[in-house]
Amino acid sequence: MLHNRQDSNDYRRIFLEDVPLIDLRAPIEFQQGAFPMATNLPLMNDSERQAVGTCYKQQGQQAAIALGHRLVSGTIREQRTLAWLEQITQQPSGYLYCFRGGLRSQLVQQWLRAEGVCYPRIEGGYKALRHFLLQTQAAAECLPMVVIGGNTGCGKTLLINRLHAGIDLERLAHHRGSSFGRMLHQQTSQIDFENRLAIELLKKQHGGCDHWILEDEGRIIGSNNLPLGLFNAMQQAPLVVIDDPFELRIARLQHEYIEQMHHAFTQHYGQQQGWQQYCDYLHHGLFTIRRRLGLARFEQLRGLLDVALIEQQQRGEIHSHQQWLIPLVQHYYDPMYRYQLEKKVARIVFRGTFPEVEAFLLNYQPTDH
Repeated sequence: MLHNRQDSNDYRRIFLEDVPLIDLRAPIEFQQGAFPMATNLPLMNDSERQAVGTCYKQQGQQAAIALGHRLVSGTIREQRTLAWLEQITQQPSGYLYCFRGGLRSQLVQQWLRAEGVCYPRIEGGYKALRHFLLQTQAAAECLPMVVIGGNTGCGKTLLINRLHAGIDLERLAHHRGSSFGRMLHQQTSQIDFENRLAIELLKKQHGGCDHWILEDEGRIIGSNNLPLGLFNAMQQAPLVVIDDPFELRIARLQHEYIEQMHHAFTQHYGQQQGWQQYCDYLHHGLFTIRRRLGLARFEQLRGLLDVALIEQQQRGEIHSHQQWLIPLVQHYYDPMYRYQLEKKVARIVFRGTFPEVEAFLLNYQPTDH
């Protein structure tokens, strides 16, 4: 028998220490929103949950509970209990939860005790954990912040990750925010993004952060939206701008979007499939902005991209990508950024090269501005 630990409502510790969790909700509930340290081992699958829910509405709680016991019995109960026991062996310091910390998690605790195992649950379940994170996020939005801007390729994300107070929103969203921003793995739900963000803010504050440094993002990062309170605060925050030479910016873009993405795709999918995925990624990025580019320029850049991919595949030569990267940045990204920056000039408190901006932010105090 495992040590009989108590059920917990210490949500702060749960998230600060990345305590492992067993999520007993149905898969559809888990997909809609979960926590990074949770494993979904449901008491009921989606169809079973739907049947019990329908029964509850039509016949009441007792009939629904009885149906649930009939649906999850015999071999099915044995298989699911075995899965819980195997997970508990791997994470003896964890907890289990259902939506509200009620019937499902208490029932699983009973079944586990019948197997000689006492395993605690989260009081209030998923709903209480989620509420705690929403409160954490709302409180964090009130801290001072400074926003980093700059043309594409100026290293904003790189700088964010070198600063203790930096919050990498693109990493948390699994997307770089631009038309070429897709990362190797798919974005998750909006709630998952918000949960990861709140946990990051909680840990940073616990580590002593009294302000935030964020990239000057739009409200939407891929398919995820920044929380409105955070986005509004960012629109009022002091702005620092990285002004780096054009050649250096192109070199960064080539490294990040050509070299690194090619390596990532081939490492994940293998050489042949990885190459195709990489080509599709570049073509899709260009295709999504074809109307804003103008169809004539789009066709021209697509042709240059095709030539560059042939060069890369046949000779391992990547510098040909500059033939489409340079005009794309000159005629699309830079004019768009200049237009956006004009509306934010009054908020600029510093601008300089990457090293100069880094030095400024390393000594930045929230009360400076």
